[in-house]
Amino acid sequence: MNTKITLTVIASLIATAVFASDPPPLGSAAPDFSLSDAKGTTHSLSQYKGKYVVLEWFNPECPFVKKHYGGGNMQKLQGEYTGKGVVWLTINSNAPSTQGSLTPEEAEKITTAWKTHQTALLLDPEGKAGLAYGAKNTPDMVIINPEGKIAYEGAIDSKATPNPADIPSSTNYVKAALDESLAGKPVTKPQTKPYGCHVTYKSS
Repeated sequence: MNTKITLTVIASLIATAVFASDPPPLGSAAPDFSLSDAKGTTHSLSQYKGKYVVLEWFNPECPFVKKHYGGGNMQKLQGEYTGKGVVWLTINSNAPSTQGSLTPEEAEKITTAWKTHQTALLLDPEGKAGLAYGAKNTPDMVIINPEGKIAYEGAIDSKATPNPADIPSSTNYVKAALDESLAGKPVTKPQTKPYGCHVTYKSS
């Protein structure tokens, strides 16, 4: 691991999102939002009521995000569950001109280059959706059930490292929660501590 990545990882681990409060309680109604994707199409959470929805906070420059995209782990999850009717919304809440923020053009290039399979990559430059969910890290994961309530919130998996080699031996909390939910079972581990790079919100 080179010095630049090492410093980024250290900064990510010790930094916290100053303006993000705690996430909404499990079982509470998921806050609605309306955000545009790279092509300018608006997606509102309310339009997907009646379906399972995954929210994934995203920063393409974050080593922890690259861990899951570099080897195709995140794309595989996206493809598997959108294929089962789950809506997968990837959200970029970093403020303009901060690390990992995306313009619509950059977002479109990322989805093509990384061969992603989410329903949409949404841009949240004002940070409204991120703040509503208390998203502090990338990746930060939320699962919303068909009744519009929060069924899972936290980390993608059990090993809080930027090393892709740790993926096979980790427990994927999102996969486990989706499999249990789709099978009509309660989620065994509905909340975990998210890890990753901090989300930099726009100053008020």
